[in-house]
Amino acid sequence: MELGMVGLGKMGAYMTERLVRGGHRVVGYDRDAVVVKRVTDKGAAGADSLEKMVAELKTPRTVWLMVPAGAPVDQTIDLLTPHLAPGDTIIDGGNSYYRDTVRRAAALTAKKLNYVDCGTSGGVWGLTEGYSMMVGGDADVVKRLAPIFQTLAPGPEKGWGRVGPSGSGHYVKMVHNGIEYGIMQAYAEGLDILRHKKEFGLDLLQISHIWQYGSVIRSWLLDLTADALEKNPTLEGVGGYVTDSGEGRWTAIEGIEMGVPVPTLIGALDARFRSQDPEPFANKLLAMMRHEFGGHAVKSASND
Repeated sequence: MELGMVGLGKMGAYMTERLVRGGHRVVGYDRDAVVVKRVTDKGAAGADSLEKMVAELKTPRTVWLMVPAGAPVDQTIDLLTPHLAPGDTIIDGGNSYYRDTVRRAAALTAKKLNYVDCGTSGGVWGLTEGYSMMVGGDADVVKRLAPIFQTLAPGPEKGWGRVGPSGSGHYVKMVHNGIEYGIMQAYAEGLDILRHKKEFGLDLLQISHIWQYGSVIRSWLLDLTADALEKNPTLEGVGGYVTDSGEGRWTAIEGIEMGVPVPTLIGALDARFRSQDPEPFANKLLAMMRHEFGGHAVKSASND
């Protein structure tokens, strides 16, 4: 099959390379000509505009978007659709909010265009390991596009699947990322407890390696943690600021709106928020409350 790939950051570029290796023809487009050159060097075709990219594709066309969630997706769709024809398909492989996806799918259906949402996990390792893909959209359209997903997945029949109608793929990926927040937080807190037990002189890298084999908590995230500790055992030079890209917030909101308890996820999200606060006013206020009612000592900022 052939398709256009819009957005050639690391994920988009690696996906393009994997598709080319799998025998697909890919026409890549990005506003940065340098990254377009990188994928053409790997065997893809390149275009310097969306219009030229679409013109390079045979009908019915398939265009895969790997652009940041939110306004960039809407802007790209608005620029892309005038060049498409009924029966063409847009796949959104980014981390879009599922409610945006439902809205976009309805708007494009009215124009007789197909919209498939593909929650994609795998990061930079996907090139060699394959991607996990949670696909939402019309069943017949997804079936027709199956060769693309089969090439990107770890295996033709594993690591991917149609999970439901439009919006469901991004919904499942949203919850997937919420789970990821909780698992990462659990590893971080557990290893931090071990680090603080000074009298035992525990080696966090050694323990991580022990847990990698046979343990019920072994996982790919643990493998990556061990790799990070091997490169930088004390995490020297690494700031304690942890970003959140939105999926954790959306998952927490979804749980609250449906009355589904999600204390682990919300706790992990709160920890990220706390890490992002350069002036932890709430902590300072807590210290002053204790001072006011109990006369407890308050550390000065210079002693923090």
